[in-house]
Amino acid sequence: MNLEVIDLPGLALRHFVVELPAPLGELESPDWLVALLRPTPKAGAEASDPEIAVAAPENLRGIVRDLLRGHGYRPTGRGKPSAEYLVAAATAGRLGSINLAVDLGNAVSLHSGLPISVVDLDRAAGPLRIDLPAAGTKYVFNQGGQEIDVGGLLSLFDAAGPCANAVKDAQRTKTDATTRRLLAIVWGAVEPPGHADAVAGWLRRLCVRAGAEVE
Repeated sequence: MNLEVIDLPGLALRHFVVELPAPLGELESPDWLVALLRPTPKAGAEASDPEIAVAAPENLRGIVRDLLRGHGYRPTGRGKPSAEYLVAAATAGRLGSINLAVDLGNAVSLHSGLPISVVDLDRAAGPLRIDLPAAGTKYVFNQGGQEIDVGGLLSLFDAAGPCANAVKDAQRTKTDATTRRLLAIVWGAVEPPGHADAVAGWLRRLCVRAGAEVE
């Protein structure tokens, strides 16, 4: 799969394709994955891997916000990076299991501090690229029809326009019970060095542990 990525200073985007072993609606999140949706995973959540999580560096929140802020978008309030929302939800006990694909992204994002998008590849029409939407660009991000203004916010585009970013993904390309192929995107930064690669590597390992094939 080809993905054209804009040349943007500070960006260390990582992505890969995931093939699920069955339609998503037939798969359940294993106990070890659900345990990772807690702020502090229970002992044994990653019993087969001594690396329980790739932890977020202390200054990462500001780095991610600065990466999104430089093109007219303000990553604050309801428009803050998704990883910040996950930390708040998990701390309040509100981060529960959604489905295997989303849980994998949420677990890694929660602990690593980097936003992660999980897109249904069969609902996204190519060609795909990473770019900056024009001012005033909006899309629906939930089943209730709510919209987000993504103007200036670094985003994944398909043939129909922007469909995912580090804040909220579009409803039209989200996973559902029929999903078989995923595009996982780690919205990483070059600082601190190596963190984006470590996060992507951890997500890949969890996908494989969950029975998926990773390109």
